[in-house]
Amino acid sequence: MALLEVRDLAVQFATEDGIVRAVDGVSYSVDAHRSLGIVGESGSGKSVSNLTMLGLTRGSNATFSGEVLFEGRDLLKMSEDELRTIRGEEIAMIFQDPLSSLHPFYRVGNQLVEAVRTHHKVSKAGARDRAIEMLQLVGIPEPRSRIDAYPHEFSGGMRQRAMIAMALMNQPKLLIADEPTTALDVTVQAQILELIERLQAETGTAVILITHDLGVVAEVTDEIAVMYAGRIVERAQTHELFAAPQHPYTWGLLRSIPRLDSPRDEELVPIEGRPPSLIFRPSGCAFHPRCPFVRERHKHVDPQLEPVQGKADHEVACLLASQTRTDLWERLRTGELPERARAAVPLGDAAE
Repeated sequence: MALLEVRDLAVQFATEDGIVRAVDGVSYSVDAHRSLGIVGESGSGKSVSNLTMLGLTRGSNATFSGEVLFEGRDLLKMSEDELRTIRGEEIAMIFQDPLSSLHPFYRVGNQLVEAVRTHHKVSKAGARDRAIEMLQLVGIPEPRSRIDAYPHEFSGGMRQRAMIAMALMNQPKLLIADEPTTALDVTVQAQILELIERLQAETGTAVILITHDLGVVAEVTDEIAVMYAGRIVERAQTHELFAAPQHPYTWGLLRSIPRLDSPRDEELVPIEGRPPSLIFRPSGCAFHPRCPFVRERHKHVDPQLEPVQGKADHEVACLLASQTRTDLWERLRTGELPERARAAVPLGDAAE
């Protein structure tokens, strides 16, 4: 049995402008000791799906359906008190902005101590020793003195490390990291990702890494789910997704990442257009207004997530035929398909 299993999760918010379908029928699972990357642009629903499982989107304007099974227990059916016993102990979350997640008026050490004593009967001295141990584990120098510092006295990278320490204080079974490297310079980003990967190997914690950058998850995750307009449009093992991506949106994400083996003067290729409104979702394939290979059929038929031909552990929601997708990606990857020529590409049975 999977540690976490999300089944057909849907999350909607009522607004003055209409119903925002933030998450629309998402399903995925995470096994113990494994890691999943959830990738997509802002507004794709990747963060909302994980906040919902922890009960952090509950409100008078929010409705949700589906199942989120954690060790067989449905988190969506739990009361706030029941969820409070799980948050921080069995499931921990690293938020995007550590400066706003750490209380500015309390010393870092006091906040770490509180994280332990909320869930366990332990003395202040014992909790402080545990906090020092965790600060040392995440690589903060001189933890015995830095434990009494305030958040503003830490650099951005050190604050993020402190947040990771807090998340791991109670040795959770699942760690959710929501854009943990945003606003950090490239060197610190690499250090934080290496830290998460090392801690996962040492503690055995399962990890969900949420990001907009496929490059961030390349070396850290075992599996990747690509989200667009509240849905998963492609899901595969990490090595498989990078080797043979199947969805035009995934191609766009990959081609917007600089590569070390690319010519220095090669320009990155952005994805044209903007993500769709989650109130007025486009008919047919939600990606069709931005897809360079769109045909009339794609504007009316809504593709479902289905296994890629010959690959049971690779799924994609795309109306293009399997062989057509393979050929197109190879031509895009090698530069054989010019930007201006894509609309005229013959798609064979994909357009039928």
